[in-house]
Amino acid sequence: MRRNPIINLVLMICAALPAVSVQAQGPTTVEVARFSISEPGASLPDGWKPLTFKKIPKLTTYELVKDGAQVVVKAMSDSSASGLTKEVRINPKEFPIVRWRWKVENLLQKSNATRKDGDDYPARLYITFEYDPDKVSFGKKIKYKAGQALFGDIPIGAISYVWETKAPVGAIIDNAYTDFVKMVVVESGPSNVGLWVDEERNIYEDYKKAFGEEPPMINGVAIMSDTDNTKERATAYYGDIVFMKTH
Repeated sequence: MRRNPIINLVLMICAALPAVSVQAQGPTTVEVARFSISEPGASLPDGWKPLTFKKIPKLTTYELVKDGAQVVVKAMSDSSASGLTKEVRINPKEFPIVRWRWKVENLLQKSNATRKDGDDYPARLYITFEYDPDKVSFGKKIKYKAGQALFGDIPIGAISYVWETKAPVGAIIDNAYTDFVKMVVVESGPSNVGLWVDEERNIYEDYKKAFGEEPPMINGVAIMSDTDNTKERATAYYGDIVFMKTH
């Protein structure tokens, strides 16, 4: 039976996770990615692993580079799809704020968040959630059990923060492949292309809005630039990622 690509994505995020979870660096933060202290030229940041897909042979390339004074991850996608992923174990109620920095050099002209053939983005940040039966509605439990029977151990849901071409900022969109993934548009259009943008989202509130229930534990974070559906090219840069308590 052929799996759809998004189910494969969340499966691969979980399968690629390393054994050691991220620990809190202080009383108010959990540092997930400290690309800025890495050495430029390294193929992978410390603790991150490749996220690849069997049916997509052409991979996006990732490299630690220096951009100005900061070391960041540079992603180059050419009709390709792959990502980088890291295991975390974070309580979104305790650390609800996620902050990150990113930059894109171009938008995708054929990107369309509502269509399978347009499900590409120059930059996206994935956050996946583990299955906790005590925090899942009855209807979702049934759907999860059906998906588990087909695909094995899968996350109960994922939020994908995306840099879109046309959809309005703030929109929460059902993924074109599965309702286990919700797309949240945080940048849209050309106004910030070529600029570093600092983002901040309340993942706890976003999950409740997207799925209508309390979020379980966060179990994975991934960055991905993909153009396999639109057959375009994209270049993006990713900075540090941190989860924080509310102010």
